[in-house]
This record gives sequence, structure tokens and C-alpha cells, in this order.
Amino acid sequence: MNIDNHPCFNPKACKSHGRIHLPVAPRCNIQCNFCNRKFDCVNETRPGVSSGILTPFQAIEYLDRVMAERDNISVVGIAGPGDPFANPEETLATLERVSKKYPDMLLCLASNGLNLPDYLDEVARFNVSHVSLTINAVDPKIGERIYAWVRFGKRSLPPGKGARILLEKQIESIKGLKERGVMVKVNTIVLPGINDLHVDRIAEKMAELGVDLFNCMPYYPNEGSNFSHLSEPAPEQITRLQKAAKKYIPQMMHCRRCRADAVGLLDETTPDMNLMAALKEAATLKEAPATPVGLPDTPLPYIAVATREGLLVNQHLGEAEELSIYDINKDPHRFIENRILPGPGGGDRRWHELAGIIRDCRLLLVSGAGGSPKRILDQYGIEVLIVNGLIDEILHGVKNGLNINHLLKTEPFQCDRQECSGTGMGCM
Repeated sequence: MNIDNHPCFNPKACKSHGRIHLPVAPRCNIQCNFCNRKFDCVNETRPGVSSGILTPFQAIEYLDRVMAERDNISVVGIAGPGDPFANPEETLATLERVSKKYPDMLLCLASNGLNLPDYLDEVARFNVSHVSLTINAVDPKIGERIYAWVRFGKRSLPPGKGARILLEKQIESIKGLKERGVMVKVNTIVLPGINDLHVDRIAEKMAELGVDLFNCMPYYPNEGSNFSHLSEPAPEQITRLQKAAKKYIPQMMHCRRCRADAVGLLDETTPDMNLMAALKEAATLKEAPATPVGLPDTPLPYIAVATREGLLVNQHLGEAEELSIYDINKDPHRFIENRILPGPGGGDRRWHELAGIIRDCRLLLVSGAGGSPKRILDQYGIEVLIVNGLIDEILHGVKNGLNINHLLKTEPFQCDRQECSGTGMGCM
């Protein structure tokens, strides 16, 4: 496998070859106790944050702009800000578009590995050459201290069971990737007092599985996370861990803890404001709707609902922590799943992330929503309907084209807050 032009896998390339991460994957299927993706600062370099969320169409538009301005980009990656395979439709659509338009570009993914085994053949089909997996424990007892929950399929699992299944799927992912000729790097977040004494065992296990490169990545303190009280490990500690792990597997020594929207050379610590503006501009672009072959004028089947108990549409969008998804093409309409939403904060970024989470829905039913989220969701072709009533009655009316004007809510929502942060609660 050629690594000459990959700045992460080849330290000699990081001075001359750059990478671009396309932030098309906002959802995540695990909650790490060290992670808080609600906060974004342009001067902060750490995984899991992005200044915008792009659709596959927008990602290509943005990539075209970057390629016109930079002649040293050799790698296109998808690294979140959630997990690529918690967002498989967006990830695969982006990979397909990139591979067709830029066939010589190296394709790279960064994942936790939980859902990856289901998409190994697609990874190979789109010629993804490099995958980075984040594996923080090979002992489930340690893993359950690291993860608050793991969403596997449609179930949210507690830490103990979730950590076991996550490890099983990570090992399955590595084996499947190596069978398909993909280079694998493993990132281990070094958490003082949690897994720091376990790192050499992780390295040993990764070597046994044929992993190509190992990265001891120091924990970055994240305000608002369950581990916010932990201190960042000292450079001397990381050096000792790298030395111990090197007995088993080659080490990555030049990691920069890249953001989900990183672009340029690894050593470019100051953001390119022109490219950041290009990303935000791309996030506003709308793709001309395509009519599926054989399905003329067929609308998307899913409708998202903000509900407190699953019976009524009775929740303001700014308050909702999750949305219930229904398929109205079924007879009768059928509940599909609940989807976790990004939390308050981050301004418009929250609503762009939401659009990515429900991009297969044509309608969002809520009891209230501010002008900003409605405007942004409309850019993605998602209509926001302010209603109040029984879910079944409203869905029946929408499906059959009935008059539901009596259920429309006309009075403005009052959040009853004495102060207004204007940072994503949905009241703007």
C-alpha cells in the first residue's frame, strides 16, 4: 500500500502533502465520557468538532473550492464530527462522489468501528485505502468506564454491555479491513487514571491483529464532558507510553488531533479563514432535486416528530433532545426509531447538524420553532410544521392530504426564560 502522499501515515509527507476532512457525518453511535461535541472554537484543534455540516453535494462543492486554491491536497477524509458509519448514507454518497470526480485522491475514514463491519465491502468498493479506528480499551471493564452508552442497532446499551459489543465490532472491523488490503491506524485516547496503564496492552493486541500504525493521542480536556476533571497527560507520559508501545507496533509521533473539518498541512495550526468561509458558504448551497428513476414525484417517506411521550406533538424544537421518526408510506404509518439531536449551543451549527440527522425526512412536526432553525432546515428541503395534537391524527392527515388547519398552532411559543443566550435553543 502506497503511503508516500499520506501525511498521517507517513511523517515525511506531512510537510508537503495536505488533507481535507469533509464534515458530512454529524451523528454518533457512542457517547464517550471524554467527549463534548457541542462546543466549537476555530482556534481549537481536537476531533469531534466542526464549524459546519455538509451534505454530500455541498461537500463536493467545498472540495472543488479547496482544490482550486490548494495544489497539495492528497487525502480526502471523513472524520465526523460524529461517526461515518452512524451516518452511512451520507458517508457512502460522499465517497462515491469524491471517487468519481477525483479518482487519484487517497480516501480515508476515521471511525469507532461499531457499525463498520456492515460496510466493509462498500469501503473496498470505493477504494478507501486508509482507515483510523479509535480503540481506547481491549478490556471491557476499562471500556465501561470510558463510554456512557453505546447505541447498537436501535438499542442504547449501558456501559458494560456496550463496551463488550464495541470491542467485538472493532476487532471484526480490523480483520475485515486487513482482509481487503486497507491500511489501519489505531488511535488510543490516553486518559490519566482510566486507561493510561492499559495502553501497552492495547498496542500488543493491535499488533496481533495486524494493525499498521498506533497513535497514543493525549486526552484534551473538554468542558462539559464527564471527564472534564481530568488533566491532559504530560508530554513525558506520552513519550513513555509511545516507547513501551513501540515494542509491539510502529508509532505515529506527529499527530495534531485534527478537527472534523481540518484542511491543509498538519502543521498549519492557524485556520485559513478563506477556506473556513468557503465551508460555511457551501453549507448554504442547495442541490437541484433529482427524481428517482421509476418513482416520479414520490416524496420522502419519513416524518420527524418532537414529542415528550410518543403520543402528542407537544415539544418545542429548541427543547427536544431526540426526534421520533415515522414512515407514512406504510399502512398504517409506522414508527421507525428515535434519533438523538445535538444539544443547545453553537448557534446555527446546531440546525445544520439537525438537517443532516433528518435529511431523509420531508417534514418536521413540532409545537414551536424559531425563525433561524426553520430557515436553515428549509435550505435542506425539510418543512417545519408547527402543530399541536395527536401524532396519529396529524400523520393520517398528512398522508391522505386532509385538512389539518385546526391543528396548526398560531400563537408564538414563549420560552419563559428571563435571559436569552441566542446560541441554539431555537428561540431566534
